[in-house]
Amino acid sequence: MITATILIRPKEGILDAQGKAVEGALPALGFSGIEHVRVGRIVELHAENADQLEELCEKLLANPLIEDYEIEIS
Repeated sequence: MITATILIRPKEGILDAQGKAVEGALPALGFSGIEHVRVGRIVELHAENADQLEELCEKLLANPLIEDYEIEIS
């Protein structure tokens, strides 16, 4: 059994509405000097076979048209 962490985030140039909302709220909360906020998600899982993780990301976890993903195996 392997443990995998998959990081999924919007591709560069794709509008990230959540990131923009967070970035817009920062000054009201007293934060400054923070910009280019991108919001993504992390999926952690255990798998018997790491060879199937790429296909899992392409078919289910990420939208390859607008999202990039990274697979980290530990």
